[in-house]
Amino acid sequence: QVQLVESGGGLVQAGGSLRLSCAAPGSIVNISAMGWFRPAPGHERELVAAITRGGSTNYADSVKGRFTISRDHAKKTVYLQMNRLKPEDTAVYYCNANGPAASWDFWGQGIQVTVSS
Repeated sequence: QVQLVESGGGLVQAGGSLRLSCAAPGSIVNISAMGWFRPAPGHERELVAAITRGGSTNYADSVKGRFTISRDHAKKTVYLQMNRLKPEDTAVYYCNANGPAASWDFWGQGIQVTVSS
């Protein structure tokens, strides 16, 4: 079972910053999009941010202007820089990577982000 490896979570005060990282194993090739998700009411997981192989990005409205997603192709790693964090950003964040035309799909184990008020 292939699993992505996440790091960088933790506890931070409101207004603070955290940077999440997610690395795909070297055995994975031809990664298309990578992204971050978190649980949401009525949904198993909602998209927080995603980035395609070409660098196009997509963000949830709730994080636009505060979060920035980036990617290092050589390291097969995606990053999520989270600034001006709010208590409502508290969640387990899950990393995702998928192949061309979503031919395959892998997840991380989840990493906790807690924002105190």
